[in-house]
Amino acid sequence: MGISLGKPKLNLGAMMEAKDKIVSGLTGGIDHLFRKNGITRIEGTGRITAPGSVVVTTAKGEETLTSDHILIATGSEATGLKGITIDEKQIVSSTGALALTKVPKRLVVIGAGYIGLEMATVWRRLGAEVEVVEYLPRILPGMDQEIATKFKTILEKDGISFRLGAAVTSAKTNKSGVVLDLEPAGGGDAEKITADTVLVAVGRKANTDGLGLDAIGLELDERGRIPVDEDFETAIPGVYAIGDVIAGPMLAHKAEEDGVAAVEIMAGMAGHVDYDHVPGIVYTAPEVATIGKTEEQLKDAGISYKKGVFPFLANSRARAVGHGDGFVKILADSTTDRVLGVHIIGHEAGTIIHECATAMVFGASSEDIARTCHGHPTLNEAVKEAALAVDGRAIHI
Repeated sequence: MGISLGKPKLNLGAMMEAKDKIVSGLTGGIDHLFRKNGITRIEGTGRITAPGSVVVTTAKGEETLTSDHILIATGSEATGLKGITIDEKQIVSSTGALALTKVPKRLVVIGAGYIGLEMATVWRRLGAEVEVVEYLPRILPGMDQEIATKFKTILEKDGISFRLGAAVTSAKTNKSGVVLDLEPAGGGDAEKITADTVLVAVGRKANTDGLGLDAIGLELDERGRIPVDEDFETAIPGVYAIGDVIAGPMLAHKAEEDGVAAVEIMAGMAGHVDYDHVPGIVYTAPEVATIGKTEEQLKDAGISYKKGVFPFLANSRARAVGHGDGFVKILADSTTDRVLGVHIIGHEAGTIIHECATAMVFGASSEDIARTCHGHPTLNEAVKEAALAVDGRAIHI
């Protein structure tokens, strides 16, 4: 691009220090908001002892709090695998993967979902040899297949290798690293692979232990989550739950919407969350973003649809900044033209998707998006072109 630089040199310690400083600033900002809004924060462990009563254990002892409304918002934690012990040193969760003190020579990631691929791309770009092991025959389960296939190709081009349809049955640490036992998911001969570091990223589970749910007779569902009604209230009157401890995608932005709606309902207002239009974003390079239905879901439901696809390689802004990989795909109802799903892989996909989210919430058609003037040159022009492509009218391809 006309600028010559010396060979880049990684200072991982400085990078981690910068990361920790940013995290500290953001969490400190929450404390400021608490004080600004007159919210009392108590540091401790809480358990519900009866409807309307919570006992908090702090460094100074126990304190009982009473309220007409109790909201459970305890989030989730990484799920482990049978036969594998996470020590956060050689075998790590996503938390440990963000605190490594050196770049592993060889990193094995177990799980090809959002978190596994995010960490895989981070450490690959920092110099690690990365291999991803996934039990299913594809990456990003549940995401649009065309997007997942393209993404796998891009990641392989970046040097990440994959073992799909493979089950990890054990992982044993030794002085030189970790030895993993793998078996084909469909049966067959087992094999061993080695790594300096192993990341277990096979999902997350709701944080419900120690909350006193048994004491108040609150039962969990088959996946360990707290059942709630449309008002976020549990089977126990006055006890509510939101976020990762209830059904739905375990996403921070979904949990935030849950929380706002739940408190609005407690205050007698009409709180609501539109779960049909919650964007999902994979923060990799390039990013992947999705909202609404996939092609597979529409086919399974017997819904007739039209498809428009536009590659970033034909977008002037993407070409100018050197990020031509990926595309925008829009799915629209064959009869009404209403947008049913949007799937993006490419530079800043996680930002671009929100134009589509707003359009879909207001029931937009692909024609509505196609007729909306988009600034030039911008990445979002690819959305307009994909909307035009739904009816075969894309201009720049």
